[in-house]
Amino acid sequence: MHPYYRRRARLSSQSMRGGDEAVARRLIVEVPGVPTLKSPISNAVVVGNTCYISGQLSVFEEGYRPGTPREEAERAFELVFLIARQAGFAKEDIVHVDLAFSDLTNLPEINVLFAELFNPRPARTIYQAAALPYGAKIKVQAIAAKG
Repeated sequence: MHPYYRRRARLSSQSMRGGDEAVARRLIVEVPGVPTLKSPISNAVVVGNTCYISGQLSVFEEGYRPGTPREEAERAFELVFLIARQAGFAKEDIVHVDLAFSDLTNLPEINVLFAELFNPRPARTIYQAAALPYGAKIKVQAIAAKG
């Protein structure tokens, strides 16, 4: 292999590993105020200065609680903010929100809520899912970052 390509391959490999040191991961599983997980996942994973928050629905200790799209979104965002705080991040640290809808005609109502909740406003992805767990109307997941 030509020395140029050998060096590029070595640099690429180091950047994926974070140089010569492995990047520490912290799993956020139990969060006060967030119902116990029934799935084999973490509520969030913190890698370096970034927190990846799993998708949240309108769930309570007794399970999924259906409501209007706004009510379900408010509860899902409440859970996202609790998880972020447990991981050491503030609502203002959220840089990306992913919203899955069971029906995109609910988007205008959720846009109003989104504007009320965020300042500064994070990047966002929205889409209509074929189905959400428990027949939920909305699922919210997020990424928070510091620095």
